[in-house]
Amino acid sequence: MNERTSEGLVALLQDRGYVVVDDEHCAEVILLNTCSVRAQAEAKAIGKANLVCQRQSQRKLIGVLGCMAQRLGKALYQKSPSTRLIVGPNCIEKVPAYLDQLIAHPRERILDIQMRPMDRKLAAAHDENKFQPSAFVSIMQGCNMRCTYCVVPETRGPEQYRPIKDILQEIQRLSAHGTKEVTLLGQIVNHYGIGQMPFRDEKSPFVQLLEEIQGIAGIHRIHFMSPHPAEFRKDLIDAYSRLSKLCPHVHLPLQSGSDSILKAMKRSYNSAQFLSIVQALRQRVPTISISTDIIVGFPGETEEDFQMTCAMFDDIKFDMAFVFKYSMRPGTVAEQLGDQISQEIKDERNQILLEKVKQYSQAYNETMVGQVKEILVEHCAKRGQGQFEGRTPEHKKVIFAAEEALIGQLVQVKIERCATSTLFGKIVEISSHRQA
Repeated sequence: MNERTSEGLVALLQDRGYVVVDDEHCAEVILLNTCSVRAQAEAKAIGKANLVCQRQSQRKLIGVLGCMAQRLGKALYQKSPSTRLIVGPNCIEKVPAYLDQLIAHPRERILDIQMRPMDRKLAAAHDENKFQPSAFVSIMQGCNMRCTYCVVPETRGPEQYRPIKDILQEIQRLSAHGTKEVTLLGQIVNHYGIGQMPFRDEKSPFVQLLEEIQGIAGIHRIHFMSPHPAEFRKDLIDAYSRLSKLCPHVHLPLQSGSDSILKAMKRSYNSAQFLSIVQALRQRVPTISISTDIIVGFPGETEEDFQMTCAMFDDIKFDMAFVFKYSMRPGTVAEQLGDQISQEIKDERNQILLEKVKQYSQAYNETMVGQVKEILVEHCAKRGQGQFEGRTPEHKKVIFAAEEALIGQLVQVKIERCATSTLFGKIVEISSHRQA
């Protein structure tokens, strides 16, 4: 989500005459767009801001944007004294004007962490100088959930939804510039429009949006992230078998396999409900790729609780997972519980789950060896000259030999071998440009 916001800000800055440079040492303005989900993310951002200030001339204008700016506010000036601009995630559209002001008045500082309505221009802005075979599309911002460990509702505010018309116009513009795949973004993306837009034929506003995107010529693939299990209804599950462009991949955050821990996290579903969603998805699409998020070491997590998470892993066999060690966040309900689990136990549990991820990811990838998969060629790979990178509809990374002219094209690749996180193959055919 920060990546998408940063791209939109780049577009607004370019419209105002600013130029992006590849080397921060050449930059006159350096902006850091930050996250507050974990303490480590904040520590890295503050460290980077201070490092930039130490290395660069005093003439550099340093700004800190995003959730950390929102959470720390004026206190960030003490942690990073050379920072002159502090802007929360709901005010980023004002950054171009603020930079003009700070450049004209070198002694000024600006702090803006107000909660504002979503800016429609920022939300739809893309860097038109950059070709995007695959593009992020933000459909909402904020979160109405109150997970006890999470700071996001405080830093991003309540949910706000973009009009379907605006989203479709943005995707049509992307398609006209060659984009073939879109990923819809939202803190709880499948909660889009709930309470403000009507259900039709028992379909949620989010599923209605998916149906509209299905009809856009030139768009071949639709992804979304991240949904909430509590809002993963039958209409969305059924969409996987109805909508040909909806890719067979879902990132479904579990967080814990223990019902008592899920309740303490205020996640509003239990392990049996989560498992039923997975089973229903696999009934529609047996080969669907399912990834997840897990937190280990939440306050009160016993060895029995952790073993329940391990059992869920073994039942579902997630082929990808982001495993996080619990990080206590100031101002959350869970802060009152303290950081009860030792770092040693967190490290041990984290490693156990990472080993399971490797095992199940390798097993899933091995099922693809020998298959011919349609790949969207995205960019040059880092693995050597003539090697390019793309993804399968299941969102699996593939490395193969190709030519630069194929970037943005769909090709048929025979998978020859695999590693835990990467597939390797060779092009056997260039796909025709089918229309919607």
